[in-house]
Amino acid sequence: MKGVLLVNLGSPKSPTAKDVKPYLDEFLMDKRVIDVPYLFRAFLVKGIILNTRPKKSAEAYQKIWWEEGSPLIVISERQQKKVQQKSNLPIALAMRYGEPSIQSGLQELHNKGVDEVFMIPLYPQFAMATTETIDVLAEEIRRKYFSNMSIKSFPAFYNRKEYVNALSTSIKNHLDDFDYDHLVFSYHGVPERHIRKADNTGQHKDITIEEGKYCCTPGTTAAEFCYRTHCFETTKQVVEQLGIPKEKYTISFQSRLGPDKWLQPPSDKTINNLAEKGIKKLAVVTPAFVADCLETLEEIGIQAQEDFIKHGGKEFKTVPCLNDDDLWIDALVSWINEWQNS
Repeated sequence: MKGVLLVNLGSPKSPTAKDVKPYLDEFLMDKRVIDVPYLFRAFLVKGIILNTRPKKSAEAYQKIWWEEGSPLIVISERQQKKVQQKSNLPIALAMRYGEPSIQSGLQELHNKGVDEVFMIPLYPQFAMATTETIDVLAEEIRRKYFSNMSIKSFPAFYNRKEYVNALSTSIKNHLDDFDYDHLVFSYHGVPERHIRKADNTGQHKDITIEEGKYCCTPGTTAAEFCYRTHCFETTKQVVEQLGIPKEKYTISFQSRLGPDKWLQPPSDKTINNLAEKGIKKLAVVTPAFVADCLETLEEIGIQAQEDFIKHGGKEFKTVPCLNDDDLWIDALVSWINEWQNS
């Protein structure tokens, strides 16, 4: 019997330092998130970060927390319910970190008689710290607890027409009444070394990652697991569909952590620089996320907006993530149907 597992990042149980701390511990101790030797990672996370960051992160979560709970969890549950209404297969939901866990999601499907799982990591662009860590953990759990179950993981969908159309339509609908001067495509950042480590061809070892330019050619083997190229290609297809001229948009990367060299340019500096250069009406879209969360609601919707105004900007609008938008739900259902009928 076939079934589907939708997987997103996860969230603390509550916006308190007590609950944020174990969530950050699980997240940051993942060797595909902070990819350094275990002892150094443990020293960095348990010895430094977890002694300071939980309180600060909890305060940020408190600014965006909903009455129903974590926005990411609530929205993901809405996505799951809407997909279930349009599919005759069992649809389960899981998070890579926190609850509901991948193990509980697979158990739910197993209890319904499912032995063939179509797993959809809810990340449009492939990255070590997102798609890959879900695939690896799911396989470990399958081997340990569900050996008679098979899992087929859906690859990055950054350039799938259904996703691009849903994203483009959402941007157009949300900006119809906002005559913006400039649009920023803000993607989650990753260290540059993640781009090189994810490349199983070795071609990125000799590639100079130049700001504003592709580091490899879309459609090639080297681009298959290149997060940066996926971000560029998503942007390219969206601006082509919407007819946005080159001078009216910028690609940037948010959420840096630590002193490593991360993908450039950083979103915070990009947004502030645009204000200082005379951009008065700015719109920001976050295509690396399909559900609004701390990074979109607080980091962009609150912090970036405040900074933009401080640096001379006048109006700021955040385009919501796809959330439970009908076109996005239809895209998920179409991919499920495609797998079901294959």
